[in-house]
Amino acid sequence: MSGQDPKFVKGAFAKIADRYVMTNHVLSMGTDILWRKKVGRIVQAWNPERVLDVATGTGDLALEIQRKCPDAKVLGSDFCPEMLAHAEESGVQETQVADAMNLPFDDESFDLVTVAFGLRNMENWEGALREMSRVIQVGGRLLVLDFSQPRGILKKPYGFYLNRVLPKIAGLMTGEGEAYQYLAGSIGEFPFGKEMLRLFEKAGLSECECELLSGGIASIYTGLKS
Repeated sequence: MSGQDPKFVKGAFAKIADRYVMTNHVLSMGTDILWRKKVGRIVQAWNPERVLDVATGTGDLALEIQRKCPDAKVLGSDFCPEMLAHAEESGVQETQVADAMNLPFDDESFDLVTVAFGLRNMENWEGALREMSRVIQVGGRLLVLDFSQPRGILKKPYGFYLNRVLPKIAGLMTGEGEAYQYLAGSIGEFPFGKEMLRLFEKAGLSECECELLSGGIASIYTGLKS
């Protein structure tokens, strides 16, 4: 299954790295913080020892996992050094420049791999899931937090906000409206719900589940390496 142009994505995120966190909080009206906190609670219940946060960006999810699981060793990876610089400054324990399509880790190196709002930007979604599954030990888990598409009464107003309002606000805040115009388009193309769960299963994961957030604006997907 197809994905995004890695050169464009890397360049776009390098340009917006300095204002990425604040812009996201404004555009989501702080809801993205609540979504990550929910993921943190889920992860806390699993009590992992070795966590890889792929496409960690500025490290928001890695930091939340560190707070909830202080005994876990958390590594944040990203193919954009500009983003990782912010993650390091924020206090992520360990970072490494790495392409999610070719992770520089041995098979079964982690008991949990997470990715928040990063899978959508990868070159090949199915391939990325297979690669993340490869580095998870048997009995470990994969968790993906990403945008999806709401149904019902939220569908039209959300579509209007996503395609018309969000790129303009983001453009004013970052000076990089093109990057956020891409964001809107990428959400429309991205598989969600049952389609995403099928990709999890193709990656060799079982007990795959989807939890909708905020009426389906985002979703949490989980799977077990068995």
